[in-house]
Amino acid sequence: MTSTTPAKACRTDCGACCIAPSITSPIPGMPNGKPAGVRCVQLADDNRCRIFGKPERPAFCGGLQPSEEMCGANREQAIRWLDDLERATRPD
Repeated sequence: MTSTTPAKACRTDCGACCIAPSITSPIPGMPNGKPAGVRCVQLADDNRCRIFGKPERPAFCGGLQPSEEMCGANREQAIRWLDDLERATRPD
């Protein structure tokens, strides 16, 4: 599930990439990272990242770039794609 076509920008009011995947590195307010399906504490009510562009933002987050494939046509498709990726890459 690699991405080939970059999207122009994140979808307004989405936040799927801050909910669906697990993050194993520390996040401010979540020192042990976050499990898959759990909303990141840094995701604001408007579904924008509070630490976007800041050095404390995990490298994983910066590496996850929006793409047509990942984001799909709506938030639900994005969450489903990221859920599938999480399951496909989970260690046994």
